Amino acid sequence: MQSLNRKDHWEQVYAMRPDWELSWFELVQALSLKMIQRSVRGKGNSIVDIGGGNSRLVDCLLAEGFISVAVLDVSSKALIIAQARLGSKAAEVQWIESDVLTWNCTSPYDIWHDRAAYHFLTDAADRATYAALASNAVKSGGVLIVATFALDGPRSCSGLPVYCASADMIAADFAPSFELVQSLPHEHVTPSGNIRERCVNRILSE
Repeated sequence: MQSLNRKDHWEQVYAMRPDWELSWFELVQALSLKMIQRSVRGKGNSIVDIGGGNSRLVDCLLAEGFISVAVLDVSSKALIIAQARLGSKAAEVQWIESDVLTWNCTSPYDIWHDRAAYHFLTDAADRATYAALASNAVKSGGVLIVATFALDGPRSCSGLPVYCASADMIAADFAPSFELVQSLPHEHVTPSGNIRERCVNRILSE
């Protein structure tokens, strides 16, 4: 999907329904928080949430005391919703409206978190572009946390095809710049009660 079409698609998605009705909604992203907590060296570590949209992860990170948090999303609508929800605390967050594949990251992060964008990159060339960008946008010794649909997971999400991957596939996608150090299965229950098999991967920058 081209960048412009991707933006149009997600602007429409976020305009149609509130976040608690979207299939990926979690009030608390417990596994993501666990992975982040295992990776940080202090509350001053910089964290970017790729494809964060109007996710509640940023709320949780601020509540945990993290002071350098960024949220990137292609949808301006999603970011506006998140900012309105946070109120005055939105000023504590760096908001980045961009397609991740065309993002020019000028300051690397300690933690890169993505449970929403990578699995939509069904083209191998797009995944290679993503991996190259991440290798420049994550500090040496930093951590990449990427969630994908598992091999036995659904083949589509929000009307788009998805990339389903095993831990070995993820390791190959990000080698040699990153080394896979942990992969955990996760059963995500959607607001409608469906179970979607995911795999959350913690990858260390070389």
